[in-house]
Amino acid sequence: MESIPNQGAGVIISEIAAMIVENKAYLSEIDGKIGDGDHGANMAKGFGRAAERLDPDGTLNDAMALLSGVLMSEIGGSMGPLYGMMFSDMADAVEGAEVIDAERFAQMIRAGLDGVQSIGSATVGDKTLVDTYVPAVDTFDAARARGDSFAEALSSMQRAAETGRDSTTDLVSKVGRSARLGERSRGVVDAGATSCCMILSGFATGIAARLA
Repeated sequence: MESIPNQGAGVIISEIAAMIVENKAYLSEIDGKIGDGDHGANMAKGFGRAAERLDPDGTLNDAMALLSGVLMSEIGGSMGPLYGMMFSDMADAVEGAEVIDAERFAQMIRAGLDGVQSIGSATVGDKTLVDTYVPAVDTFDAARARGDSFAEALSSMQRAAETGRDSTTDLVSKVGRSARLGERSRGVVDAGATSCCMILSGFATGIAARLA
């Protein structure tokens, strides 16, 4: 069975955090074109603080639960609660698991999406992180249904996330402060969709590199 041990998978969250921190300026740059311009700073602050406190040798669920707490209590903007809920629900989905296999990962990312949608009103086409997240989850499920390996399904998920992210460039924002710009929001990739792609890509590469 293709899987990774839950114990020790906390390092994957450290790697995702490093990616977010590394892209702080870029995320703020694209956010500044149609938003407040603080997405990168807020995300880097939250993920960076969590990375300093989590145990990379601990479980994936413990690392995600810690990250969730930091995002919900220590960063500003709308993304703190959204990503905080996402990671909280993902942590709950894998708590107690000895290994993370394709089925458990599918449950985890679906739970995260449900968490995001439970507190946000966005749907696909609204130019938000949902445009990245929904096709990524659906693609992973479809890959599993046709018998693809865990690694193959992760790769397909990553490609779908990237396509979803890129699709937001041609969309008009319908949610949040950028919605007031109307057609002027077209032509810029959404910052939330971009950071969501980084997170899902981080899971894909981090897990694939450790599959046994």
